[in-house]
Amino acid sequence: MSRRRWPSAVVLAVILGGVLAGLMRPAPAAAHDATTAAHAEVTGTGANVKVVLDLEYDLLMKSAWLYAEAYEAKERTEQLRQLAINRDAVTAYVTDRFAVAYDDRPCAPTPAGEADVRVRGKAAFAVLTYAYACAGGEGGVHAISSALFPDTESFVHSTETLVRYDLDGEKGSAVLVARNPTLRVGEHPASHQIGEFFLLGAEHLLLGLDHIFFLLALLLGARRLRDIVVTASAFTAAHSITFLLAAMGIVDVPGEIVEPVIAASIIVVAVTNLLGRGEDSLGRWRLPIVFAFGLVHGLGFAGALDIKESGSWELLLSLLSFNLGIEATQLAIIAVLFPLLLLLRRTSATRWAMAAISVPIVAVSLYWFLDRIPLPL
Repeated sequence: MSRRRWPSAVVLAVILGGVLAGLMRPAPAAAHDATTAAHAEVTGTGANVKVVLDLEYDLLMKSAWLYAEAYEAKERTEQLRQLAINRDAVTAYVTDRFAVAYDDRPCAPTPAGEADVRVRGKAAFAVLTYAYACAGGEGGVHAISSALFPDTESFVHSTETLVRYDLDGEKGSAVLVARNPTLRVGEHPASHQIGEFFLLGAEHLLLGLDHIFFLLALLLGARRLRDIVVTASAFTAAHSITFLLAAMGIVDVPGEIVEPVIAASIIVVAVTNLLGRGEDSLGRWRLPIVFAFGLVHGLGFAGALDIKESGSWELLLSLLSFNLGIEATQLAIIAVLFPLLLLLRRTSATRWAMAAISVPIVAVSLYWFLDRIPLPL
């Protein structure tokens, strides 16, 4: 492909992105993620336990077998109204699938206070509070179990329940999944916690196609091993800084800003690759550009945990483990893809291959960008 034809490839990518944005934008009634994370904060001592759950609103209302007017509600006022009038159905669903036990005896849940709604990322989450009354004396062991949004419901798959707990002086966090749905407080060693959040971080990167596209676009623009070392180091340092600051609640940037900027970062790097002339497409700007966009991607990584309690240092081990999972997976992707790209550059098809990879990346990222900003339907 001649240099004169690179702008045509960019135009083609923009056109494809616009078509995707028009055809693939989900209808309001059908918009939900393929997977979700439930969030649970469990506190208390002995017989008295308080649980605050954050559950994706539309999925909750669908899972509780409510009518479309309930799960299609988009305005916060209407969502609160629907939660109030459907309180019994929602309570029955949640308390049947989220349980607290004390010395292996189930604790009795009752609603505590009014339901609330808040936004996590782009989705509305119902905030539900329950008081669990447990039978038994002092010195018992609490167990927390979650079967929220199981695969059998077909609305979502691979649901994870992120639990933070402060029970009887024991503080920590855990990830509950279908294959391991129960946490026994006091029997959750630090090594197990490290492994859980390491895998969660790796999974988040692998399932986060936008982050993988950004990494692939950076690899496409690199020409030497030194470029990759600098790129990976800058990206790691940047997203680690904002990930930890955001997850600890020190920095708080709305997802409505972060998510479109992540998509825009992919577009910028991929278009730069298309307009490049064979040399390092970012040149001397590689380090500052990668570092700046890495800061934004770190905010996106933090959104996966959505831990926003300033001073929650007892969660630092979980956060570091999650970040290490991201880093290990990122390095594995680089180790596999970069040698293949080096081999490809030695062939006569390198320019065509660059376009064949970069154009879809730009197109899909442009769709993401348009989908993630508030546009009139």
